Amino acid sequence: MRQLSGFAAAVAALGSALLLAACGGGGSDTGGTTTVNNSGTRGSLIYNPPLRVTSLTAGAFQSQLAASSSGQTLLALAGTPTCGVNFHYIQYGTVGGAGETTTASGALMVPTGTSAACSGPRPILLYAHGTSTVKSYNIANILDPTNDAYSESVLVAAEFAAQGFIVVAPNYAGYDASTLSYHPYLNASQQSKDMIDALTAARSALTNVGTADSGKLFITGYSQGGHVAMATHQALQALGQTVTAAAPMSGPYAMEALGDAIYYGNVNLGSTVFSPLLSTSYQKAYGNIYSKLTDIYNPTYATGIDTLLPSNTPLNTIFTQGLLPQTALFSSTPPTAPAGAPASLQAILNSITPPTTPAAQAPLFALGFGSSPLINNTARLNYLLDAIANPDGAVPSVTTGATATSPANPMRQAFKANDLRNWVPTRPVLLCGGNADPTVFFNVNTQLMKGFWTAPSPAAMPTGLLSVLDVDSAATGATDPYAALKAGFAQAKALTAAAAVSAGATDGGASAVVQAYHGTLVPPFCTTAARGFFQQVLAAGI
Repeated sequence: MRQLSGFAAAVAALGSALLLAACGGGGSDTGGTTTVNNSGTRGSLIYNPPLRVTSLTAGAFQSQLAASSSGQTLLALAGTPTCGVNFHYIQYGTVGGAGETTTASGALMVPTGTSAACSGPRPILLYAHGTSTVKSYNIANILDPTNDAYSESVLVAAEFAAQGFIVVAPNYAGYDASTLSYHPYLNASQQSKDMIDALTAARSALTNVGTADSGKLFITGYSQGGHVAMATHQALQALGQTVTAAAPMSGPYAMEALGDAIYYGNVNLGSTVFSPLLSTSYQKAYGNIYSKLTDIYNPTYATGIDTLLPSNTPLNTIFTQGLLPQTALFSSTPPTAPAGAPASLQAILNSITPPTTPAAQAPLFALGFGSSPLINNTARLNYLLDAIANPDGAVPSVTTGATATSPANPMRQAFKANDLRNWVPTRPVLLCGGNADPTVFFNVNTQLMKGFWTAPSPAAMPTGLLSVLDVDSAATGATDPYAALKAGFAQAKALTAAAAVSAGATDGGASAVVQAYHGTLVPPFCTTAARGFFQQVLAAGI
């Protein structure tokens, strides 16, 4: 889960200017022979050295960022580039959701320059991107401003590679040139393997692209990438491999809690897009989500929905063609309680179709209901009956804070299997997000993980290892290390609202802020916080 439109407002205006800043074309960084490995082995690098897409000097990167207002905003957050960046395109062997052999691709960004911060052994930043519906997503394609991944690529390059981190950023299986026909969306096991395989492949290329690994590994990612980053940290820790620190951002970590909240009527923004990605992913992995597509989806949308996303058809076209509803996940007619059920059950179903509390979020939730919904009432009822019989410890109210002991509904079983309330980190972690997020709810993800990891128990994180940042909160005092970021976020919200009012909005710009919140407003601020956190860990030698 993530923005559906990328980080457009933050950096879109960089545009074709970066093309002019390129100080070298494609090729490799060595004059040696390229080796080819088509074995399909996990972590194998297909072409070594990998293709160098382009090279930017630090000065050229800075000049082009400074040439636009959005670039100036990014410079203010990320800081002046210290290093140049060589962008490489990697292809590697990995696995799909059912363990099938496949391939994936991604970016390897290498800092360049004579500064001590840019040369010699460098720390590695493993980056997980957020949800994209675009099949051709390629974060290595820094030369094409129309590429869906372009804005994220520029942001990551400015924040990390241009500040001395080697960046490894997978596109994930199912995207770009991957041979997998679907994407294993929010499959913690597969996506962590994908990340680890990209890291293994990239490390095998380092000597051929003129750099070296310092042995320090940092992991971060936004939204879907927040979940992927946390799952990857968990997997590497279980393997006994080094993780220096991690900073998952605005991720759906507590998948079962979030799923239950949505089925209880707290429908998040973007839910009609996330739903088919999830059902396809989990059907491929577990084989029991549905016997036929109409077990979940209304007939209007069922045909072909399992192959609909990701796609190179624009999302707006998919909505216009009636292949997905834009907002109506559930029917505005409540499900009918089973015969013999107490009247209180029907009263509950009525009260959450849609819910009217809390009042501030009721308009958002109401958008998720309509006369031609994506998910049929039978599927919603079956899910809710299981959620009531086998409750999650955080939804509809907080009890234990843990996942359900024995969910019986196949989708809830899948959510539990990919819920990350099942481990405790032993290395420093920063969780970053915004408390008003309409897409990945802060309270049942970031806040819930904080409680789970800090509650008094033998499994609690050691004191001092966990930091939590809500960028949409007031500074806690003169010594708040994130005071400037919080003030900047408040200003960004105000500017978004003001622009909407100037364009004719009659609600004070509130709707514009909601639309931009998860996808545009939060990402650059949390990414800046993550970079600062990692630099602090490096400086402290933790």
